[in-house]
Amino acid sequence: MSCVSRGFLISLAGLLSVMAQAQDYPARPVRMIVPFVPGGSSDFVARAIQPKMIELLGQLVIVDNRSGAYGNVGSTAINPSIFPGFPIRPVRDLIGLTLLVDVPGAFAVHPSVPANTVKEFIDYAKARPGQLNYGSSGAGSAQRLAFEFFMQKAGIKLVHIPYKGGAGAATLAVLAGEVSATMLTVASFVGHVKSGKAKVLAVMSPTRSHALPQVPTMAESGFPELKLGSWQAMFVPSGTPRPIVNRLYGVMIRTVEDPETAKRLAAGGADIVTSKSPDEFAAFLKEQTEFWAKIVKAVGATAE
Repeated sequence: MSCVSRGFLISLAGLLSVMAQAQDYPARPVRMIVPFVPGGSSDFVARAIQPKMIELLGQLVIVDNRSGAYGNVGSTAINPSIFPGFPIRPVRDLIGLTLLVDVPGAFAVHPSVPANTVKEFIDYAKARPGQLNYGSSGAGSAQRLAFEFFMQKAGIKLVHIPYKGGAGAATLAVLAGEVSATMLTVASFVGHVKSGKAKVLAVMSPTRSHALPQVPTMAESGFPELKLGSWQAMFVPSGTPRPIVNRLYGVMIRTVEDPETAKRLAAGGADIVTSKSPDEFAAFLKEQTEFWAKIVKAVGATAE
């Protein structure tokens, strides 16, 4: 299992038609579309970078959460293969500016689950076949694929509960005890772990997370194949003038490298990962889209 993508889209309505030059952009507030409800890693990253973007662009940057449709409002590397009628082909219809961060995954449970390790959770689930459930950010999400893989390897069976709105809705479901477990991101749970509202049994990255250094990895817990993360990136609509693309690319790099912004991202468990150029990111996106198309076909995953 590898990474799931999450894309922010900078809306340029009204600007492309006049072919504004880079030095004049933006002449009005900028809308940053986040394809999920508040509370998940995408929303966390967007709000962490918002202040510096406002400073550098000299305009208000509005975070616009547009949930629903399994995240199809935004851009992902998985959804084009899950949904036959997917309305947007990222490689064709969007211009990717750069990767921003990578947020490691987390295997989290509600505090009522009497397990403090992955092994204890497996034992608990084996004693209750079909009685526990787990939440994900959608029927065709990477989180769902990861949990199905985990259940197969562990020899357990939980009922899948998909949530609309992305990681935020699934996170709230765990906090409320609607579901026993989930595999989302460290950013979704790090604050709730510290307040005792959730437990993270393992992180799903090659090494331990600096945000939760006491928590072992899935590899340490006996599942070296389970690596899951959420890379976040910024897009603009296809047709955006190249000078504006270049300007926004520079702004995004300066934003995530800003010490205060980097500090906020690190506190939420996000690792800064940027692209050397928009062209390099385009190649990465194409590679990820093709990779997930093969995975979806291999496991026969469909949107329920």
